[in-house]
Amino acid sequence: MRVVLAEDHFLLRDGLIRLLEAFGHEVAEAVDNGPGLLAALTAHRPDLAVVDVRLPPGFADDGLRAALTARRALPGLPVLLLSQYVEPLYAHELLADGAGAVGYVLKDRVSNGVEFMTTLECVAGGGTVMDPEVVSKLLGSKDRDRGVAALTPREREVLSCLAQGRSNAGIAEALFVTEKAVSKHIGNIFTKLELHACDTDNRRVLAVLAYLER
Repeated sequence: MRVVLAEDHFLLRDGLIRLLEAFGHEVAEAVDNGPGLLAALTAHRPDLAVVDVRLPPGFADDGLRAALTARRALPGLPVLLLSQYVEPLYAHELLADGAGAVGYVLKDRVSNGVEFMTTLECVAGGGTVMDPEVVSKLLGSKDRDRGVAALTPREREVLSCLAQGRSNAGIAEALFVTEKAVSKHIGNIFTKLELHACDTDNRRVLAVLAYLER
């Protein structure tokens, strides 16, 4: 796939380029600032954008803002955010349009090349991947939404796995249950969160978004 990469740290940017190319992917352009990222995404319309949240010139959330702006112009553009910090707000903003094809992982995950490539492919394929540490932080916060608060411990585990981008088979393997049981739990989650079947919405993404909003 063709990737646009945004990372201001030279060594990490160079390492990511080498990693992507080693797995057969093309880096259409690698930039080190927010305005450059927006221009590159608009020009190349890549299969995936890999974006450091904090980029020049502001070193705040310039990368995120550029990616969100590009995603409004290119609906469904797959975006994977990289961050050194756990900040659920970033995940919430990225998920807000409900379209999927988004991810938010900590930079530490890049050290595992195979795992990182799996994450890239999931996001590029329209999936949603949240870093386990982000999910853990959310699990530890106080429930404010009645729908999420009504979930059983097992349903919360399943929703946590959904947030990490796992398929039904992957959830079943992680939780040592059958896929039929996973499907039942997901159905219960949709019911409790009042997410009804609809051709225009991705209920798995909306469930994760509801979880992030609590």
